[in-house]
Formats: sequence, structure tokens, C-alpha cells
Amino acid sequence: MKTPVLVAMAVAVSAAAYAQSDQERGWSPPRTSWGDPLIEGTYTNKDEYGTPLERPDEFAGRRLEDFGPEEMAALREERLRRARETAASIGGTTEEDTGAGPPHWYEHLDAQNSQPWFVIEPADGKIPALTEAGMRRQEAQRALRSKRSAPDSYADMSNYDRCISLGTPGSMMPGVYGSVYEITQGPGFVAIRTEMIHETRIVPLDGSPHVSDEVRSYMGDPRGRWEGDTLVVETTNFRGDAAYRNASGKLKVVERFTPVDADTLRWEVRFEDPDTWVAPWAIAMPLKRDPASPIFEYACHEGNLGLRNILSAARAAERAAEAP
Repeated sequence: MKTPVLVAMAVAVSAAAYAQSDQERGWSPPRTSWGDPLIEGTYTNKDEYGTPLERPDEFAGRRLEDFGPEEMAALREERLRRARETAASIGGTTEEDTGAGPPHWYEHLDAQNSQPWFVIEPADGKIPALTEAGMRRQEAQRALRSKRSAPDSYADMSNYDRCISLGTPGSMMPGVYGSVYEITQGPGFVAIRTEMIHETRIVPLDGSPHVSDEVRSYMGDPRGRWEGDTLVVETTNFRGDAAYRNASGKLKVVERFTPVDADTLRWEVRFEDPDTWVAPWAIAMPLKRDPASPIFEYACHEGNLGLRNILSAARAAERAAEAP
């Protein structure tokens, strides 16, 4: 098993490689009027939709850097083929198409994936094993999901189904649409706004401590700092029903936004929760500047009868089953 020191060194080497590449090109990000690196703008990671979170078993023993342009091109083509085949049944199933909209609505059908998988730590590309507590939460979540087609109440539906939140970093993971993010900078603060469920994280940069452990929220409590040109955001204080991948309230998420060139941020996300995983793990992907894709209003509740109809249909099915 890797020691924490070796893991930290591996992550540092990865970040250093990107920094060295910038220096070799003679490029560095411009500065705001108060001296911080300027990363403000609208970004998207829609091109990363379809990339597996973990290393697929078929690539056992291989590393991210083993994949050259030709093999990545073949992977992209296969992923696009699968995406086009399933687009018509998004929101339903092949047998029961719920009419989620025509496929040309979806931004992911021309996704140009840049990497074979997202996990960069540990080196094998796999999320570490769950602890016993993590396995219990996973089983409870699996039982809850089994009721989504016929929920007893709104509480059986996810925060996403209920238009509440996708959490951190769920709201910034690439999707079939809405994969747009806006970064706004001010003296002492950075704001990160997401299109999906339309949430905004206000990140203080003043060195202030996290709020009381008794204060919990869907997106957590972020605190930021600059390490060279990299914006580092540490988030804690998640609600138990909102922590990423059924993590516990002890989850700590550390994001690193590193300018790679004038149009790209490397986004790294590291997860640490001893009550959920036996070791920390991390993912990475590029965020591409896209000023032509402004954030649209996410009016999830406006004219949305989905949740009410799901509940009423479940009750109608129960009455029909009880009828003589």
C-alpha cells in the first residue's frame, strides 16, 4: 500500500508536469487588477461525457499515459456510437421511451473525450475499496433506488430528481446537457456557478476557517487559496444525504484549478473520507473555455409535473393491484 507521503508526491509530480509544460511554452496566466491569476470565464467539460470514472477492466495494467492519439480516437468513436444508440431513450428505457426529447438536444453526441478514464489516484485507476460503514451506506442507497419507479413518497427520490442539488463535485461532472460553468473573481473571493440545478459556490480566499461542524449544506462549505497559479478549493461540512457517492459527513473534497493555457483549466478533485474509503482517491479532466455557451436558466420546477405524476402513478398502480 502506498504511504500518504508517496501519494502526495505522485500528485505533486503530476501538477509539476503541467506547470513545466506551461513554462516551456513561455505562457503564464494574466493577472487581475489585485494580482491574482485571472481564470475568470465560462467553461465546459461536455467533451468528457462518456469517459469512465474508473479504469475499465479491459485496460488492466495500463496507465493513462499509455494511450496514444490513435487509440484515443478509436475509444472516442466507440463511445460516440454507444451514446447515439441510447440517446433516444434518455429519461426512460429502450422498452419504455418516456419522450425525453429529440437526440439533437443533447450536447454529448459529439463529445471528444481526452482521456481513457478519470481516476488519477491511485495509479491503478480504481476507486479504493469501501469501508464497512461505506458498504452499509451503499446498500441502503441501493435499496432506496429500487423504489424510484414506484416511490412511497417524495423522500424516496434523489436530490436530483427533486431539483434540489447535485452536490460537489456532482454539479460539475459532465452530463448529456448543462455541462457549463462560470467562474467569477473578485478581491478575496471566487464564485463558481453551475448550469445544472443552477447553484453558485462562493469561495472565500481570506484564510478564514470552515464554519461550525454543526452547519451542513448540499454543496458543503468551501475555502480557497492560491498555490502559484493554481486555485485550490477545500470543501467540508456536507449534508449526509448530499455527500458524493454516498460518502459520510467526514468527506473532504479538494479541487485544484490549474491554467494549462489561455483556454484550458486542468480540474483535479481529491476525495478523503476514512468512514467511506480505505484510502483517498482523485480524478482529473480539462475544463475548456467556451464563451459561446452561456449558462441557461435551469427552471427545474417551472411547469414540471414529473414528481407529482410519478407519485400519483405509483398510487394508481397500487389501487389497481388491490382491486378485486
